[in-house]
Amino acid sequence: MNRKLLQLTLFLTVPAFSFAQFHWDIGGGLGASNYLGDIGGMEQTRRDFVADLKFSQTHFAGDAFVRYKINHNISVKTEFTYARISGSDNLSTNPGREGRNLSFRNDLLELSAKGEFTFFTINDVGRGYRYRDDFKAYLFAGVGGFYSNPKANYEGQWIALQPLKTEGVSYSKFGLCLPAGGGVSYTINKQHRIGWELGWRTTFTDYLDDISTVYAETSGLSPLAQKLANRNGELHYDPSTTDLPNPNNYTPGNKRGDPTHNDSYIISTINYSYVIKQKSIYSHIWDHDHPIYGKITHNKNKYGPKRTMRIKL
Repeated sequence: MNRKLLQLTLFLTVPAFSFAQFHWDIGGGLGASNYLGDIGGMEQTRRDFVADLKFSQTHFAGDAFVRYKINHNISVKTEFTYARISGSDNLSTNPGREGRNLSFRNDLLELSAKGEFTFFTINDVGRGYRYRDDFKAYLFAGVGGFYSNPKANYEGQWIALQPLKTEGVSYSKFGLCLPAGGGVSYTINKQHRIGWELGWRTTFTDYLDDISTVYAETSGLSPLAQKLANRNGELHYDPSTTDLPNPNNYTPGNKRGDPTHNDSYIISTINYSYVIKQKSIYSHIWDHDHPIYGKITHNKNKYGPKRTMRIKL
């Protein structure tokens, strides 16, 4: 009776602990980033999602992460991400933006926690019946915090804009974002995972580019802030030869940005991670060379011969 009970216990527990040996992976990725906001864009006024992205303003991004697999479909990931975003009105064909003549760059630092849902899996790529290589496609969503410090190039130097209060308001360098997207991964020999991921970050700020509302009264700005808040004066305006709007459109109280839409950014990376193989409490009885069978060796009694029992999993 005790022998049958032991067999049943091993049948139920050994598979779970054997699969649990590959729950953690750690890695990083390299890729590209872009942004959607008030600066630059295409020929029209601001449009949502990718319709207003300027692909010439795509920059480097990178990340490092730790991931834990809860079960076959659900994983959680903690990730640190660096992404540069930028924009320039002189790249737009919209006359109003060209006349505004603003530009920026911002190096974002993000820390996030995400949940991943695997909706498609091939457990045994190539059908080698050893289940060493697999392919997965997944969706993810989460919450993150980021550090933002928009800067403008003025006379050859990058000037931090947040302390200048170019619109006469104070905003924080720290913000919240909601990352969401999807990806695919291919695991080689159970421990080497290569993947691609694309994610959109929705934020709760309109100041990743230092632009949101209207031109501020110059009396409340420092001399440097005045120069960086309104850069229309750096353009040559000749009514007979230019299609740019009248400079009076860029005076205090007139529209400078669009406060009805917050800024957002997009990141795409190719990543690699190493899957950590952990020892389970049954590792001393598990035959790793034969994943379909387990075996246990024990003494029948104190002085008797050893007996080996093999159970099919």
